[in-house]
Amino acid sequence: MTATAPFLDAQGLRTWFPVRGTLRPRGLVKAVDDVSLTIARGEVLGLVGESGSGKSTLGRSLMRLVQPTAGRVLVEGTDLLRLPRHRLRRWRRRMQVVFQDPDASLNPRMTVHDIISEPLDVHRLGSRAERTERVLALMERVGLRPEQARRYPHAFSGGQRQRIGIARSLAVDPDFIFADEPVSALDVSVQAQVINLLVDLQRDLNLTMLFVSHDLSVVEYISDRVAVMYLGRIVEVAPAAELYRSPRHPYTQALLSAAPVPVPRAHRTSASRRLRLVGEMPSPLAPPSGCVFRTRCPVARADCADAIPSMRTIGADHGVACHVA
Repeated sequence: MTATAPFLDAQGLRTWFPVRGTLRPRGLVKAVDDVSLTIARGEVLGLVGESGSGKSTLGRSLMRLVQPTAGRVLVEGTDLLRLPRHRLRRWRRRMQVVFQDPDASLNPRMTVHDIISEPLDVHRLGSRAERTERVLALMERVGLRPEQARRYPHAFSGGQRQRIGIARSLAVDPDFIFADEPVSALDVSVQAQVINLLVDLQRDLNLTMLFVSHDLSVVEYISDRVAVMYLGRIVEVAPAAELYRSPRHPYTQALLSAAPVPVPRAHRTSASRRLRLVGEMPSPLAPPSGCVFRTRCPVARADCADAIPSMRTIGADHGVACHVA
């Protein structure tokens, strides 16, 4: 990546949700807590972490699909969080989403043509004939047949429905795509096809992408850089090859060691044996003091409870937030 201004620059982003009891608020769920990250134009940033770590909320906060509590989200220098709603519409066109579940994200009462053309209608782009031409071209681009345009979502397989969702996200020619676990709801047999489609589209259209997934091998394959999230915080970020080769944060090490290894147990070396985390992830309603990972960390010290670790740079583009690493 060249040393140019990033396409997206999040600074001190917080997204907290109040949890209300019968008579008074019970507290705040700190879903995203003081996150700063950048994404360069044309880059794919992978985001990994356990369920409940805040990955999807972070992506939605960056796009202002949920309103962050504090922080800044600069897109080419413009802070999206300070824009009034009537000015936000122009930026909505440039930032689109591929949702996790194609069954839930497609309106069953609309035809494929109407689903894909809806963003064009909302932004009033082109004539009716031009919109139809755009829809049919996008269907071919994602591997669907134009003659299927008048069918409804129930007539398609899960993989085909996700292709419809991808075509819809591309309809308005966006610059940025938030792919929120786009293959986790699909059969294993079609996951690779959809991933390869996203790789081709990203390369051909020079898309900037935030790619969220639980599948570490998929993230390694598609990403330029990878950020690791735990309990609302980014704990490590590095180029994909470097992070997978030399993870520095204990949580990242545990995640990577939990991935299946095609090596018989008897032939595993110490480097390939799993690092087991003790206990469950704490509630974001009451996160631990200091380092949020310290309650499960195998190398935590007593002073890890005293202060939140800041992100420090290791090498050219490798950051880790840990008192010990």
